[in-house]
Amino acid sequence: MSKVQRIAPCLWYDGQAEEAARFYTGIFPNSRITHISYFGEAGHEVHGRPAGSVMVAAFELDGQPFTALNGGPQFRFNEAISLMVSCESQEEVDHYWEKLSAGGDEQAQQCGWLKDRYGLSWQIVPIALLRLMSSPDRARSERTMEALLQMKKLDIAALERAAAG
Repeated sequence: MSKVQRIAPCLWYDGQAEEAARFYTGIFPNSRITHISYFGEAGHEVHGRPAGSVMVAAFELDGQPFTALNGGPQFRFNEAISLMVSCESQEEVDHYWEKLSAGGDEQAQQCGWLKDRYGLSWQIVPIALLRLMSSPDRARSERTMEALLQMKKLDIAALERAAAG
């Protein structure tokens, strides 16, 4: 038996847990579904789900464990929490932005943030942004921030040009 991760996110869905897990594991390398469990008759009066339907899809994204729970319609994702994807290159930014935003809410896209088709918020962040924003040169950081605020998907070259002045 493998070691259980002490802290792992549990994502609440209304019937799309397995679908979402398959969607996400198809995007990230080193990802897989690790377990699927199903509702039985027990607790039907509480959960209201048909016996045999997916209750939980456990999965890993690039080695990070997650749980997707079909909890019902009571709760929805909101912007108070997001998953941040650190990217080494513009190609990675483009890849994750394109894949995760497909079918999502285009109105919710700004400053590297997007909502996927399930309503989950993601931040697609080039590592270069952290370097540019943490510059001891305040004017450089300000120029970077001004450029960032004008973007949806982040453009590393444009951010670097803005930082340089």
